[in-house]
Amino acid sequence: MKLPMFQRRRLLGYLAAPAVTVLAAGLVGCASGSSPASDRQVLLQRATAFWKSVQDNDPVTSWNYEELSKKPGWTLQAYLKREGILYQAVQVLEVRSLEGDKAVVDVKVTYSIPVLRMMDQEVVLKDEWVRVDGLWYHAERRGIL
Repeated sequence: MKLPMFQRRRLLGYLAAPAVTVLAAGLVGCASGSSPASDRQVLLQRATAFWKSVQDNDPVTSWNYEELSKKPGWTLQAYLKREGILYQAVQVLEVRSLEGDKAVVDVKVTYSIPVLRMMDQEVVLKDEWVRVDGLWYHAERRGIL
């Protein structure tokens, strides 16, 4: 049975209204920002990927997670020259604090600095992170560790 044109339009209107309402509600939920739990999860994922690249001695990959990569005046070539620490083991433990666009992540590392004859040192770092343009980046390091 074929419906007249005006009845088909009315039927489509009735069917489309709930779908549009659900879609709009989903978009509003996305625009309102992420929850603190998901912020922490995203930060932990980025910190884990960063520290894996550091442990794997892959500075080209770790450069993509560095705040320095977003700062004018810094280049990948300059970043490659500043390393000298070897990381034997790395374990991202937890997000210690997260306030706005700044966070601190606890990271347990076992490292060596051959030039200083320091071998197999172990420490839990308070690793600083900053959010730039919506993504978390490893904060510029001020000291050796």
